[in-house]
This record gives sequence, C-alpha cells and structure tokens, in this order.
Amino acid sequence: MKQIIWFVKTYATFVVLFVLQKPLFLFLEKGSATQPVDNIFTELPAVIWHGLPLDLSMAGYLSVIPGLLSIAVVWLKRDLVKPIMNIYFIIASLFITCSFLLNTSLYPYWKYPLDSTPLFYFFTSPADAIASVSIWQVILSIVILIVLTIGVWFTLRMRGEKRQQYSRYGYGYGRLGSGKRNRFDDFDRHRGRTSIILLLLTGLLFLPIRGGITVSTMNTGQAYYSQNAFLNHSAVNPLFSLMESITHQEDFASQYRFMKDKEADKIFATMTSTSDENTYPLLNEATFKKGTPDILIVIMESFASDIMPSMGSYKDVAVCLDSIAQQSILFTRFYANSFRTDRGLVSILSGYPAQPTTSIMRYPRKTSQLPSIARNLAKYKNYKTTYYYGGDADFCNMRSYLVSQGYQHIISDANFPIEDKLSKWGVPDHILAAKMIEDIKAQQNEKHPMLRILQTSSSHEPFEVPYHRLKDKRLNAFAYTDSVMGAIVREYRKLPRWKNTLIVFVPDHVGGYKEQLNDHDRSRYQIPLILAGGAISRPMKVGIIGSQHDIAATLLGQLGVEHREFTFSKNMMSDATPKFAFFAVNDAFGIVSEENSLIYDNRAKRIVYDKGDKGFNLKRGQAYLQKLYDDLAKK
Repeated sequence: MKQIIWFVKTYATFVVLFVLQKPLFLFLEKGSATQPVDNIFTELPAVIWHGLPLDLSMAGYLSVIPGLLSIAVVWLKRDLVKPIMNIYFIIASLFITCSFLLNTSLYPYWKYPLDSTPLFYFFTSPADAIASVSIWQVILSIVILIVLTIGVWFTLRMRGEKRQQYSRYGYGYGRLGSGKRNRFDDFDRHRGRTSIILLLLTGLLFLPIRGGITVSTMNTGQAYYSQNAFLNHSAVNPLFSLMESITHQEDFASQYRFMKDKEADKIFATMTSTSDENTYPLLNEATFKKGTPDILIVIMESFASDIMPSMGSYKDVAVCLDSIAQQSILFTRFYANSFRTDRGLVSILSGYPAQPTTSIMRYPRKTSQLPSIARNLAKYKNYKTTYYYGGDADFCNMRSYLVSQGYQHIISDANFPIEDKLSKWGVPDHILAAKMIEDIKAQQNEKHPMLRILQTSSSHEPFEVPYHRLKDKRLNAFAYTDSVMGAIVREYRKLPRWKNTLIVFVPDHVGGYKEQLNDHDRSRYQIPLILAGGAISRPMKVGIIGSQHDIAATLLGQLGVEHREFTFSKNMMSDATPKFAFFAVNDAFGIVSEENSLIYDNRAKRIVYDKGDKGFNLKRGQAYLQKLYDDLAKK
C-alpha cells in the first residue's frame, strides 16, 4: 500500500510543480504582454484551470518510469532500484527547470510559448544563439538553473522518502527464509496484488497523457481560452509545448488538414500562377532589353515600415532608406512572410513560404530541393553569385542552404580578421558593407553579370553598435544600419556599373514595429520593399499587395528568366497573377487581399483578426497552408 501511495504522490508532485509555474510566469512576464492584463490575481484561477489538462498530461509522461520502477521495488532489492530512481528524478528536474527558464527568458522576445526553435539555433551555432544576452545573464541563468534543479529534485526525492519504509530486500518485508515461517503464499499474494494495482495505475496514465478517450488527443491548443494571447500563453505547459514541437516536426503530411485534398487543390489553383503575361516593366528600356543587370539584394535585419518617416510613426530612424525610397520603386503594401531570419531567407531567395511550426532550413535534404534565384540566374543568364554575411554562416544550417542554392562564394565572419569582429553577431554592418564595396570596385571590369546578397545583422539584440545618434538603444541600432544603407548607395553611385545595377532592399522579417503590437495585428507584418539603382525605369510607388516569397517570381519575371518551379511565388507585376500576401507565425497564419485581411490562430482554432469582407480569406488561407505542408512532406 505504501508503494501505491508513493506513486500517487509522485504524480501529484509533478502536477503541483507545473501548476506553480503559472503564477510565476504571470508575474515575471506581465511587462512583456502585448495585451494588458488588469488584475493577475483574478486571472490566475482561469489560467491554472485551463492549463491543468496539459499539466496532468505532462505529469503523466514523467510518471510512467516511476510507475515501472515502483513495481520493480516490490520484487527487487531497494539498493538496485534507488540509484536509478534518483538519476531519473535528476533528469526530470533538469527538464522541468530548463523548460520553465527558457520559456520565461525567451518570451519577452518571441511572444509565444517555448518550442524547438531555440534548440535548433543553439545546436547549429551556440555562440550566435546566445549572442543577444550578456555573459552575466548567461552566468546568472546557469546559477538559477542549478539552484532550481536541485530544489525540484529535492522535492521529488523527499516527498515520500521519509514515510516510505523500504526493506533492503524488497517492499515492506524482511529477508526470505530467515524465520520459523516465511508465509511465502501471503507474501507472494501481497506482492502480486500491489504489482497489479501499480501496473493498472501506470496504465491509467494513458488517460491524462492522451487527454481522455475522445477522437482528439492532447495538444497545446486545449489551454487556449481567452481573447488575450498572453493569458493563453501563461496557461500552456512549456515542457509539453517543447515536446509537442519536437515530436511533430517530421510528420508534415498529417499537419494542417483543414479540408479534403480535392477542395484544397481547387482553391489553391485560384491562388497561384507562374505566368508573366502583361508584366509591367520596372527596369529601364536598355536594361530590360539586355536582361542582365548586376543585382544586389540587401536583406536588412528586423526592419519594418514603421521606422521609415514616410510610412510609419518614427520620423528620425530610417532616414537614409526613406530618402532612397523616394528616388526608387517603393512597394507600399508589402508584408513579411515570417518572424525569424531562417524562415525569411528561404522566402526571399527561394520564393517558398514560411511554415508556422517549423523551418525548412532545419532539413538540408529538403532545402536542396527548393527553387533558387541564384541557380536560375546562373543557369539562364550566366550570373556569378556571392553571399555576404557578417556572422556565422553555419548558424541555422545556413551554409548548407546557401551552397545548395548555388552561391559560388560565401563571405562570412571567418573571412575577416579578429579585430573586425566587434559585435556578438560577428562583423558590424559597416565593415561588411565596406568589404562588399571593395569587391564591387575590384570587379568593375567583370564580363559576367553579378548577383550579390548582403545580409545585415547589427539591428538585432543586444543592439550594440558603433554609432550613437538616438538615445533609444534599439532604434539607434536601426539608425546605424540605415546609415550603412545610405553609404552603400552613395559609394555605388560613383561606379560605372551603377547605371546597370538593380538594388533590392527588403527586411528579413518583422521586428522594428511598435512594441505593443502582437502576432494578431496585421500592421506588425508590414515591411518595405524597395527597388533602387540605375537600372530602374523611374521612381514610383506601387500599391500592389505582396509578400516576401513573391520577390523571386517578380524579379525573374522582369529579367525574362524561367521560374515555373517557383510554385508559391507570384509575379506581382503581371496582370495574370492573383494579388494577396500570406504570412505565418507560431501556429497561425495571415492572409491579406483587397477583399479581406485575416489572421487565424490554429491552436485556438479561431479567427483572431478579420477586417473587410468577414471570413473571406479563411478557406483560402487554410487551403494554401494545407498545400504548403503537402509540398513540404514530399521534399
């Protein structure tokens, strides 16, 4: 009986540990909430109640091994089982503590519950993964991790240790064969009954683990109950969210099944077209006829429309970029495809939409099958290709992606002397840009057309830059990178190849937005797309709706380059293509068209933003996402 009580207490202790995380998270992260919470104390009971199913489920997972070990204790010597139990509790304590600390540490930046993303970043490049935090934050986090892990382990170990009286030789019994009458039959019957009860209790963990016996299984969406995203995130068990994210990565074919395949195919066919029919020319006549301008794509870390004076509320941040835009082609209704760099790069360079729950860059086998701007330009127009990035090119499997995309030269932090690596992300933007300009000057007589990609990194946490114009550290970092954009254009204008050069300025993802905007606000995703250089036809503003993954087909369409394999990318300047923007965030998607702007939260299973013709884009967005995951599964 004591062993049964011990097992029940173990399960209950896991549940209590998870429940106690709820008020801690609410108090620690209240300042990070994108939607205000009037009174934490009044909201706490609902947060605990709606998060309880996930807590019960995760406690069930963690209690399976203690259940099996408790059965072993009935039959084996305690000295054989106890070390295994202690090791398991240490591991479980570490998982519980790590998931909670990671969740609270990352939430102010990412605004969604913990998933496998930080693990991917850490294992591909540990230095870059922690580049946004100071050494003291790292040390403090390690100390807190150790202290909390010991505390959780001590709680698990002690909760029944004093009350549970093991015999050295088994559960509640002395040495066999040591008395006048051993009562073997009674002894075996008691052990048998205890084992059967423990086995049944362990088996019953299936119910909280699965979430009952209904068709649906336990998932993080079951904790979502409020219109306030922060309260929903507070209810989510971070360890469950992490494990769900890890275990559901590969099974793409079963994810986001909103409708039958035939219906999805029919809707998707109305949303895609690789036609270049009646394409409005954006290049000047000489460049358009020749079809081989030098191309520079500048991918700007975390920029957004809001920091440009002519488009947003910040009037003194991206002043250089704004000035460039006034003399260039500016797309005013353009949207970021996602919220992380690895997703944004694939959208821009491969015309492939970002995914809500994963990043295709994690899978080199799949990225090797993606279409490529660089590869098509090299194949059809004999372009030479170079990629410039001031950080670690191995971060997020970036190098394998770039190589498979066909970039012949990759310039990264490894190509610079140690004295140039002044920031935690590697080489600051102005040094990286100077290196590129130096190469451009040296290649002025190159006979082949050139494709260059410049990826900036300085306008990222911790926002430490060699520039001091604005008091706000974050905005000052954007102003610094903006000044580098201005310098690139000024230097490039002096060169003979400027007149046959097209420069594309586009952010990698959202970021420089008003801090109180959340994932469920369309304006968060608005970013600038600027086409500059001597190759453009004339300055203009373009009000066509588009997204980052439309850049590929639009650019190749202007050059008359084949792009049929870019299934998801649309030539925005062709009359034959539908006009809309699609974007994806953590387990949610958004779609913007002339008729309707809509954001759908898949975890909550509801529309969270709906402007214009109500619900018009719901089926379209669902079909689009379903087809995206079909394609992802096939690669």
